[in-house]
Amino acid sequence: MARVIGSEQVNEVRARGRQLLEILPGDIVTDLAQEAASRLGIELREGPLERPAVIKTDGNTNLRRGLYRRNPRWVAPQASATREPRRIGKLALIGAGGVGANIAHLIANADAARDIVLIDIAPGLAEATALDLQHSTGISRSRAQISGSTDLATVEGADIVVVTAGRPRTPGMSRSDLIDVNRRVIYAAAEAIRTRAPDAIIIVVTNPLDEMTTEMLQATEFPRERVLGMAGTLDSSRFRAALAKAADVETRDVEAITLGSHGDEMVPVPSRSTIKGRPLDVFLSADMIEACVKDAVTGGGQVVALKKTGSATLAPAHATVELIDHLRGARAGSVPVSVKLEGEYGLHDVVLGVPCHLGANGLVSVEELTLTENEREALHAAALAVQSRLAP
Repeated sequence: MARVIGSEQVNEVRARGRQLLEILPGDIVTDLAQEAASRLGIELREGPLERPAVIKTDGNTNLRRGLYRRNPRWVAPQASATREPRRIGKLALIGAGGVGANIAHLIANADAARDIVLIDIAPGLAEATALDLQHSTGISRSRAQISGSTDLATVEGADIVVVTAGRPRTPGMSRSDLIDVNRRVIYAAAEAIRTRAPDAIIIVVTNPLDEMTTEMLQATEFPRERVLGMAGTLDSSRFRAALAKAADVETRDVEAITLGSHGDEMVPVPSRSTIKGRPLDVFLSADMIEACVKDAVTGGGQVVALKKTGSATLAPAHATVELIDHLRGARAGSVPVSVKLEGEYGLHDVVLGVPCHLGANGLVSVEELTLTENEREALHAAALAVQSRLAP
């Protein structure tokens, strides 16, 4: 029987980690399906495709294998990955400080990009970092070609541009205190990206993050799909780390997400969080959960207070690479990202951290979670706070 192939079928194929959708004679492929397949890198191939022959075994072999699996020392083999991550053509990093340098290091070690360009206004900083990383490829065997420059024009032709440049926080300073000084940095970067890398996906890391992502959207006039803010990835990591420590479990046992703004109006979501697949209150008291929420909100400030000069670098770099991995298909599922909302969660024309699905061309869709009334109110309060800080 003929089928109608729509975007839902294409999204299902991607969710299963596959890259091929078989189209049988008589099937009707909608325009939305073709658009989704192109965006997600899914091949629509006319069938029927040749199936591998079924391997037959005799009864004795089957019995022997069954008995072997009953052995308490037997461990099921890991399923092989069926999806090959895309290698980025050119990654440009505007800002070669702690965050930018660590992103370059992680991407180079993963051999996730062909070319990595570091750009910084400080003479010699980007060039020295790039040379240092290039020397390390003799050990890592990474194929990446790494270069550094003070010239923003070297973003030319970049597939992904990460903007980390800007003044960092100092003790006693909030992220919002940086709006005016870092706005100038964003507009300079935006002009170079708009003219020299017009098809790039931008990831903003500069603080205050939601506000600077808004400024980048306005300055480049790019669609919301190609201007993303790294925030919820980092905040969720801090929330998971706090919960794991409080419950005395490994972080791999914890699933937790943080929404809202990357600041005091952050919205950790206990109702959607679990430890070993069970609700938080199975392992933690209400006071302990609240302490973990506070720890996630103040995590960045704790690092700033200890360093005295500068802010966190390692965790933000890992969080940024998580977004890049989603863009290139190395990770599947949703991930919290700061994007411009267009009606999702009842919010309009505001950049805020929400769970999103990402693909080769940036934002694919925003996932709307069911939140408690208090969590939803906190999300709307965060939206008002971001809008008020940007009001003239």
